[in-house]
Amino acid sequence: MATRLLAGEPVSSTALAGEFLISEDAIRRDLRALAAAGICRRVYGGAVPLLSSGLPISARLKEGLVEKRALARAVLPLIPRQSFVFLDSGSTNVMAAEVLPDDADLSIGTNSIEAAATLAARQDLPMLFAGGGVHLAIGGCVDGAAIEAVSRLNIDVCLLGVCALSAENGVSAFDAADAAFKRVLIARSRCTIILVSNEKLAGHAPHRIAGLSDVDHVVVSHDAPEDAVAKLELAGVKVLRAGLHQTN
Repeated sequence: MATRLLAGEPVSSTALAGEFLISEDAIRRDLRALAAAGICRRVYGGAVPLLSSGLPISARLKEGLVEKRALARAVLPLIPRQSFVFLDSGSTNVMAAEVLPDDADLSIGTNSIEAAATLAARQDLPMLFAGGGVHLAIGGCVDGAAIEAVSRLNIDVCLLGVCALSAENGVSAFDAADAAFKRVLIARSRCTIILVSNEKLAGHAPHRIAGLSDVDHVVVSHDAPEDAVAKLELAGVKVLRAGLHQTN
């Protein structure tokens, strides 16, 4: 179990019990011990790696594709026509690069290598790349050159990539340079939207990006935990749930 969690893989108590022919109670005891050791976070039915959002972009692009595509489709009504939209680095925002409409007169900026490649392959949306030194694990540019580039932009809508979001800790990231870049990105954006998958809700990362008051909308999955969503709404966040019909 520990090997899989350290490799960034979520685990299921039922599946592990069947695989190793031991009781689910024994699996749950082991998972509690691993959680206490800081290796994972317990979730309903199993556990997820504590640092799953800190995995390299190449690994994150393979995870939760159905959930991320639903989040990307759900955000489309929040993006006005003729907007300059910035796609921050993050695997869910790569999905947004795939599904943005070609008939809304949008222009796109990004610091994400994968999002830029997706947009370049489409060839139907004008794109500005905020370049600099590429942070390979993040999958984009977040250094001083990238910060200088975005500081000169007037962004209508920013889809901000995050590592963790909660009512208690606001918006946070695992990497200090990434957090610094995102703070400037928020400052240059008229509207900031976060697409957050379930494992990031109520999570915690060491570098604070912003408080919830700096976020205009949060889009969550259709099965996002009710208690986490309720806390966000109580804190004044406008929360939109992705629909089941958006997973196809």
